Amino acid sequence: MSAASRTAAIFLATSVLVAFGGLANAQTAAEKSADKPAISSSTADPAAKADPDMAKVLAALNDLHPKPIETLTPTEARKQYSATDAVKKVIKDEGLKVDPHQGLSISNNHFADMGSLHLRFYTPANTKKDSDLPVIVYYRGGGWVIADLDTYDASASAIARKAKAIVVSVDYPMAPEHKFPAAHGTAFEAYKYIVKHAKSWGGNTDRIGIVGESAGGNLAVAMAVAARDQHITIPVAVVAVYPVATTSMDTPSKKEQAAAKPLNTPMMAWFFDKLLNNPGEQQDPRLNLVAADLKNLPPITIINAEIDPLRSDGDMLADQLKAAGNDVTHKVFNGVTHEFFGMDAVVAKAGEAQDFAVAQLGKGLNAVGGTIGTGPGK
Repeated sequence: MSAASRTAAIFLATSVLVAFGGLANAQTAAEKSADKPAISSSTADPAAKADPDMAKVLAALNDLHPKPIETLTPTEARKQYSATDAVKKVIKDEGLKVDPHQGLSISNNHFADMGSLHLRFYTPANTKKDSDLPVIVYYRGGGWVIADLDTYDASASAIARKAKAIVVSVDYPMAPEHKFPAAHGTAFEAYKYIVKHAKSWGGNTDRIGIVGESAGGNLAVAMAVAARDQHITIPVAVVAVYPVATTSMDTPSKKEQAAAKPLNTPMMAWFFDKLLNNPGEQQDPRLNLVAADLKNLPPITIINAEIDPLRSDGDMLADQLKAAGNDVTHKVFNGVTHEFFGMDAVVAKAGEAQDFAVAQLGKGLNAVGGTIGTGPGK
C-alpha cells in the first residue's frame, strides 16, 4: 500500500470511529485498516464511472471548490456549494432555459393552525378545492444537518409536474441544534397535518403518497411505519430515493464508494455524530430501519445511485422489506451519484428516475380512484 493510500485508510477509519464514540479504539482499528489491500483504481476515483451528464455536474462542483463537509462545523457546512449549485452552474454555462415551476403554483403559506411547521406547497395550476388531486408528502435530504427546501426544490417541482399532484415539501429542525428525534417528530406532525387538511387544498385524503431523498428517504419509510403504528391514514405508496437505512459504516458501498462525491463515507459519519445524543441511538429503528418492524407497510419503491455510499443501504432495506412480506421494487441507476434525482435539467437519468418514481406512485394512487400523470414533462 502507498503512503497516500495508508493515510487515507487511517483517516477514514478514524473519522468513522470518532463519530460513533469509539475514540479510544481508533488507532488500533486504523492500523488494521491500513494493513488491508488498497482500494482498486476503479473505486479510488468513483467519478470515473460517471456517465457524461453526471460527469459534467461533478466537474462543475469541483470548479466551485467546496470544502470537505466532514472537516467543517455545521454552520460552515451549510454555507458550502452543493450539488444543486453545480447543476445551476451547468445550466448557466450551457445557456439552458429551465423553469422547474412551469405549470405550478408555489406557496410557502403558513396557515393559522400550522404552528411551527414549515411547508412548501407545489400545486398544479388551476387547482380548485374540489379538484380531488393526489397529495404527495415530500421529505428533503441533507443528513438532518444541512440543506433546506430550496436545495431540493427541483425534486419536489418535478414530482408535482409529472404526477399532476399537490406536493407538500416538509422542512424540519436540524441537528446539532435539534438532535434526534426532533426531525422525525416534526416530520410526523407534518404528515398528520397534511392528512387532516389536504381536502381543503383540492387534494384527496385517500390518495396520499410519500417521497423522500437520502435522510428524507429514511423519513419516508419511518413515517409509513409511524402511520401504521398510530393508526392514522397510511400512505398508499412510498418512494425512498437513496434512503439512509442503517447507521453502520461497515457496508459494501460505504467501503467501495468511500471517496464518492457529493456524498462520501466520512460525511455520513459526520452527520450521525451531529445528529445523535449518544451512541446507543444508533440502534433506534427510526434510524436503523433495517432492524425495524417492517410488516404490513404500503408498496415501497427504493431508488439508488450506483456511485453512492448509500447504495448498500437500499439493498439491505429492500431485502428486509421483502422478508417482512411487503410489495417492494428496487432499482439502481448506473453512472450517477447521490443527489442525482433532482438533476433532470442536465442529467437524463434523473428524468428517467423521476418518471419511474411517478409511475410507481401511480400504482398506489390510481388504485383508489383518479389518475396520476406519468409523462416526462420538463
